[in-house]
Amino acid sequence: MTTETTLTNARIVLADEIVNGSILIRDGKIAGISAGPSATGDDMQGDYIIPGLVELHTDHLEGHYAPRPKVRWNPIASVLAHDAQVATAGITTVFDALRVGMDTDSDINAADMRKLADAIEDSVVNDRLRADHFIHLRCEVSAPDCREAFALFDGDERVKMASLMDHAPGQRQFASFDAYAVYYMGKLKMNEEQFRAYCQKRMAQSAENSAPNRAAIAEACNARGIILASHDDATITHVDEAISQGIRVAEFPTTMEAAKASKGAGLGVLMGAPNVMRGGSHSGNVSARALAEDGLLDILSSDYIPFSLIQSAFFLGEVVDTISLPQAVAMVSKTPAEAVGLSDRGVIEIGRRADLVRVRVDEHVPVVRTVWREGRRVA
Repeated sequence: MTTETTLTNARIVLADEIVNGSILIRDGKIAGISAGPSATGDDMQGDYIIPGLVELHTDHLEGHYAPRPKVRWNPIASVLAHDAQVATAGITTVFDALRVGMDTDSDINAADMRKLADAIEDSVVNDRLRADHFIHLRCEVSAPDCREAFALFDGDERVKMASLMDHAPGQRQFASFDAYAVYYMGKLKMNEEQFRAYCQKRMAQSAENSAPNRAAIAEACNARGIILASHDDATITHVDEAISQGIRVAEFPTTMEAAKASKGAGLGVLMGAPNVMRGGSHSGNVSARALAEDGLLDILSSDYIPFSLIQSAFFLGEVVDTISLPQAVAMVSKTPAEAVGLSDRGVIEIGRRADLVRVRVDEHVPVVRTVWREGRRVA
């Protein structure tokens, strides 16, 4: 049986313009877009309608599963809590980032990540979820257990993306040892002596493991058709290595030099929405706003704050003269969808999935009022 819904009196954010009008949804897809008022349909009261957001890298799920040291929550309940939060932030497609390779002395391990992956799959099969979920493997190539943990995901078809990263001191994100000390001494609650020993261990692991693990995982992902991202590139050498290994997305480049080289090579440059909203990186690296102003930013990710994704899009559309609202919205919808080959979503266009978000802006903050995934209201 055919189902139809009309959303009228809306400011519709298309790929390159904003249209005051109506959207016809039929059987989960966009069937029509028209300018001007409609005599019938659900009145959007002049609110924006934007495409459902596409999130490629969020670390948010793990915090629901392991909210305190040695505390584990039910994995399905953790997935549901995470799903509810991303959906109500306007995210209709989410790539849940799961760690592969443990880079700290945390009590969480690879088996925990596999439990979460199984909980995601079980929840998809049983239609519990509001958003469309995929898996993004965060591969800590400096960790001794990286390849062993990666093997736990052999044959998992929900894995669509993997990032190669090295968080050892002196590497990439933490080229500045002082920044590394500020971040990890606080995070791991270590004194100076403990921290010095920890750094020596991590640097030795990086020297031994990073190159072979990076090469092996890149080869495996390319063979399986998994989209590859390079994490925290800082130099031209890093970018050249990424290109040689089949990288498609440059995640969080830490310098203007690396961002320019990545963009020039045709990689999708992804930065954190929290970086946009805070006005800079928490690690002291390049500002996402500066990249946006220079035309070097393609994709935004909420990283650790789900709501920051929609917030940053409306912020950039308002404060950066060279970025229109449709261009900013594309950074959180169309461009990330294209980067991972999801051609059925990410833009309001006839024939695309009716993944839509109704937004009202109040005191410069976007308020998510309604979310539809494939025409079905999910929030």
